Amino acid sequence: MADLRGVPLIEVSRGPMVESVHQIAAAACDPDGELTFSLGTVDAPVYLRSSAKPFISSTIVRCGAAKRFAFTDRELATITASHNGEPFHVEAVSGILHKIGLDATALQCGAHEPYHEPTARAMRERNERTSALHSNCSGKHAGILALAVHLGADPATYLNPDHPAQRAILEVCATFVGQRREELPIGVDGCGIPVFATPLRNAAMAFARLATGRGLPADLAESATRVYGAMTAYPEYVAGSMRFDTDFMRAAGGRAASKVGAEGVMCVAHRERGLGLALKVVDGAKRAVDPAALALLGHLELLDGIESAALRSYRRREITNVAGRVVGAIAANEALLDRKTLHS
Repeated sequence: MADLRGVPLIEVSRGPMVESVHQIAAAACDPDGELTFSLGTVDAPVYLRSSAKPFISSTIVRCGAAKRFAFTDRELATITASHNGEPFHVEAVSGILHKIGLDATALQCGAHEPYHEPTARAMRERNERTSALHSNCSGKHAGILALAVHLGADPATYLNPDHPAQRAILEVCATFVGQRREELPIGVDGCGIPVFATPLRNAAMAFARLATGRGLPADLAESATRVYGAMTAYPEYVAGSMRFDTDFMRAAGGRAASKVGAEGVMCVAHRERGLGLALKVVDGAKRAVDPAALALLGHLELLDGIESAALRSYRRREITNVAGRVVGAIAANEALLDRKTLHS
């Protein structure tokens, strides 16, 4: 198994010095797996974490659960989400559960405070307890419960890797990444569901397939098209206020979709160019993801001027001290990318 190595693309500066660096590995591919760009190691398996959620949603559509329970595109976007736990997210997850005859007690994702600090602060002021509905993964769990109910399987055991819903999901994920199910290393995600690993090259190909439907069986291509459409039509449900995924998809206006994953993973499906991009911060640092994504998207000429302007705040993040004074920044050393050439 190849070791994951990257290029020291993201620099954390303080005063006149670079204090820390984050290595980035990345791949851009078409739906057939042809590399158009690579950075660092692209053949070492990495866990896609929440970046795999569009494939889970595609399974729910393909198997007929989305049609049976009349899920709206807002609800499908919520199933694909790593959401903020804002009130409209909680309402959407509750609606999914209501449609399948279950409630929040069926969710096994655990509870945490909403990512959205104003929402979390308001809840603390009201002495309101958090529930599993506020988990960033509650939409995905509700969607998998819907799949379990649709398949006639026990919803109480939906986290089991051998559960019919999980087997269906893994089969679809394997199709997207172009591997056999048996080839995919399986771990356990932070929210408890099985999570698979695949090389960045394959992840990029999978997102190119999500964008275009090419390389997929006809029924899965149709399902991917609906998921992509739901994500780009309702990006606020995929993440939320002040989040990269939401702001990027709004700026892209349907041209592209993105999905972040834990431990420094980000994947982009670019429909207009028919490409997928997958990146991994080698040390898993969350702070490096957004500037790395924007630097790579810019290098690959996947951003237009309007998108670049709208996303400027993600390109360079100021570092402040406890007194609120700016003392440094997190940004890409884009000169390193200038030395990289696109694959012909």
